[in-house]
Amino acid sequence: MKTKFIGFFILIFHITTLFSQTKSSDVHIIGHIDQQTGEHTLQALDLSGIVVTGSRNEVNRRESSTIVGVLSTRLFETSGAVCVADVLGFQPGLRVENTCNNCGAPELRINGLSGQYSQILIDGRPIFSSLASVYGLEQFPTGMIERIEVVRGGGSALYGSNAIAGVVNIITKEPLQNSISLSNTTGIFGKGKTDVNTVLNASFVTDDFKTGVYLFGTANNRDAYDRNNDGFSDVHKLRSETLGFSAYYNLTNRSKLTLDYHRINEFRRGGNHLDRPPHEANIAEQAIHQINGGGLKYNLFSKDYKHRFNIYTSMQKINRESYYGTDQDLDAYGFTRDLTFVAGSQYTYSMDIFWFMPADFTGGIEYIDSDLDDQMPAYDRHLKQRAKSFGGYVQNEWKTERFSLSVGARLDKHNLMKNAVFSPRINTRYALNKNVTFRASYSSGYRAPQIFDEDLHVAAVGGEVLLISVDPNLKPEYSNSFNASIDWNKQFGGVATNLLVEGFYTDLKDVFVLEEIENTADHNLHFMRTNAEGAVVQGINFDLNVGITFKLLANAGFTLQRSRYKAPHEWSEDVDPVKQMLRAPNHYGYVALNYTPMKDFTISATGNYTGSMLVPHFAGYIDEDELKKTPSFFEAGLRLAYNFQLSKMLKMEVNAGVKNMFDQFQKDIDQGAFRDSEYIYGPRMPRTIYFGVKFAI
Repeated sequence: MKTKFIGFFILIFHITTLFSQTKSSDVHIIGHIDQQTGEHTLQALDLSGIVVTGSRNEVNRRESSTIVGVLSTRLFETSGAVCVADVLGFQPGLRVENTCNNCGAPELRINGLSGQYSQILIDGRPIFSSLASVYGLEQFPTGMIERIEVVRGGGSALYGSNAIAGVVNIITKEPLQNSISLSNTTGIFGKGKTDVNTVLNASFVTDDFKTGVYLFGTANNRDAYDRNNDGFSDVHKLRSETLGFSAYYNLTNRSKLTLDYHRINEFRRGGNHLDRPPHEANIAEQAIHQINGGGLKYNLFSKDYKHRFNIYTSMQKINRESYYGTDQDLDAYGFTRDLTFVAGSQYTYSMDIFWFMPADFTGGIEYIDSDLDDQMPAYDRHLKQRAKSFGGYVQNEWKTERFSLSVGARLDKHNLMKNAVFSPRINTRYALNKNVTFRASYSSGYRAPQIFDEDLHVAAVGGEVLLISVDPNLKPEYSNSFNASIDWNKQFGGVATNLLVEGFYTDLKDVFVLEEIENTADHNLHFMRTNAEGAVVQGINFDLNVGITFKLLANAGFTLQRSRYKAPHEWSEDVDPVKQMLRAPNHYGYVALNYTPMKDFTISATGNYTGSMLVPHFAGYIDEDELKKTPSFFEAGLRLAYNFQLSKMLKMEVNAGVKNMFDQFQKDIDQGAFRDSEYIYGPRMPRTIYFGVKFAI
């Protein structure tokens, strides 16, 4: 298999030479825009913005030796996204799905690997703990987010544990100018059910730009929905409020202090008898969250900007009161406390010449402390874990207009691992000419033997609950990832195009798997996280962007992949072992279109495609466990928006649209109190018609 992938690297190199018909003297400076043809290209396709996740430094996206995908506020509006989970599917290799039809726990998959393989950051800080990951993708609203950056492939060399499949960096909004906006979107789905989302944002900046503050608030109320009329919800009830701010103060013209804070209160409930206490229901999954988080950062720059230093600290505290129970169990209440603390410092030095060309050296240290206490007395379960790691990283990136080479490594000491972990990486970029750029990379990653998000979610299956424990002899999991890509840009008259073709290959050693175990203490289902031999995930991502100035913008992505264990894995005694990873389709993709036929009128269309996959189905509603091969789905959306200039300062946008236009939804959902709540696949919401209005000053 490795031989095939090396052959793929060689094939990509040969393809790039076919495009390379321009002499070296004709190569344009990458990152500088041709004023007659290229300016609208980069602006319209949003390819030349500044990104930070690929190297922990600000760099032009086109000059980055690492491919960094960006989800912008324009896409948030195009797709009608309310939360992070709504928008992540519009990147190649990324897919979001619900894993429980009682509580609606969302999961992100990158390049075919489940959520525990991804590192989610907030403003570059890893405070997204295991508990936060259970529902966090739905808890963070797009109203507080400036953009989301995505790096596919191993990222442990920069960000430590769990960054095997990739890194998602949620970058919150900062104050740029004085502005206020208020918006409301009301969606109607199912049988008159509503989903109401209200957002209030305000930005204030002093005349000398020395001080600024950005305030945000969001309220979301969504009704529960019973798709098959069995009296049990298939879309959970949700109530959430988010408040927060981001502020800065320029101490001098070369130093800056930044402070941010967010508070999230959320209630979610699924099952039946939703108007009664959860212990009076046949099935109830209820979680009440109180989340408080924030950070403080100090930046210092030299006069020539060659020396850059920052020191930071971030923290997030989560209190969760929960009920995961069946058969009117009065004792199924639980509570969870989680505190995550991060502190670190980074120094960057830009050198005119280091050995053979200009270079940026980056070095830093980071301490991460996560203290988790999860108790469910009725099930005699008490998960208490303190996960601490201290790491240091170095990176040197040589770069010119045509070529860049980044070499780096990180050394982590994790308290749950006996030995320190060394994670190297190497990235290279070569601009063959003004149109074609070649990139290749190698990176390693690891996962410590700790509690993960799915361990903190208790599913209802067959009138019982499913509990996950961790093997006391669980070994760390390691990975080696290889990526190679061609990035092709071309201007055809007034049409700008960009095509990215990226191959990926990840080899996992001592891969984590769940195995059913016997437990005579109760009648519930028990699984244990243990090690299997290994796994290989490989495939190709395609990313196409087309723009006709700012009038028509189109983006489409598609992934072909293969996710296999090295040895057949048995997840149930009733089903033959399989090598194929579950919930990992071999092909999936998306499309997003923005058309502006006139100045103030915009038409947007979106679509997400998910191919067939294997999904486990536990006995309860059915007689015995089975593997289900799901049908494929295409979730289409349409949005119309018109802007009115009500006064010199006041603008109003009126919009309307439909999500999941063809009402693509799972047809074989289990029914009744003995259903398998984790037997769910396909779009997260049924067809939803929505109307919105936004006022902005």
